[in-house]
Amino acid sequence: MKLDFLLEYNPVLLALFATLFTWIVTALGSSMVFFFKTINKKILNSMLGFAAGVMIAASFWSLLKPAIEMAEESGTLPWMPALIGFLSGGAFLLLIDKLLPHLHMGLSIDKAEGVKTTWQRSVLLVLAITLHNIPEGLAVGVAFGALANNPDAGMLAGAVALAIGIGLQNFPEGAAVSIPLRREGFSRLKAFNYGQLSGIVEPIAGVIGAYLVLTITPLLPYALSFAAGAMIFVVVEELIPESQTGNETDLSTIGAMLGFATMMLLDVALG
Repeated sequence: MKLDFLLEYNPVLLALFATLFTWIVTALGSSMVFFFKTINKKILNSMLGFAAGVMIAASFWSLLKPAIEMAEESGTLPWMPALIGFLSGGAFLLLIDKLLPHLHMGLSIDKAEGVKTTWQRSVLLVLAITLHNIPEGLAVGVAFGALANNPDAGMLAGAVALAIGIGLQNFPEGAAVSIPLRREGFSRLKAFNYGQLSGIVEPIAGVIGAYLVLTITPLLPYALSFAAGAMIFVVVEELIPESQTGNETDLSTIGAMLGFATMMLLDVALG
């Protein structure tokens, strides 16, 4: 696939288009509420496992690996930006996790995390998905922002692969928000709106990430690693535990393997 023509465009604009794509896929997943009122637990676990696998693979192939290579080229200790950025990304998500009120799927309202609030269960469920859409949008934005200093076809292909991978795993996430809301008594339209709104932070985070990389060039390897750390935090803290609930844990494990393989294939084949 010839993608070189995209190098003519502003990286921030490319980041915006890419994250709008991931948001649209979230909306497509949320639209499943118009066809289904419930979602089979085995299917949900498989989809969440797939999303986890995509994010784990993207964290290395599309973010950490390029960060290490950039550090080597600049003469910096290759492990330092990756280590500092990765741990900082996890710490940032941990802070947000402690502050932002949210509720993970399948839990009762008394298990809500973050600052105590009287917000409804539905709002808390949406905020949980919104929380982990932030690092996804940031990762895509940083990947495209990197093109400003390294307008390489391979780097571009890696950014496109990352956007496609994030988009693929956003489909089940959108369904995982809207369908449970429908089951809780929301109208189909309202459940859909809540579901797709959970992805609106991705274009915002994407543009911010791309702009920061453009304005503060030395931050690039740290920013890539930061996004990787934030995504791994989400995977370990939320996606994997939620995908492993119930008796059919093998399905979520298979889903994770397939997700990892899909993202790895996209990144290697396109990059």
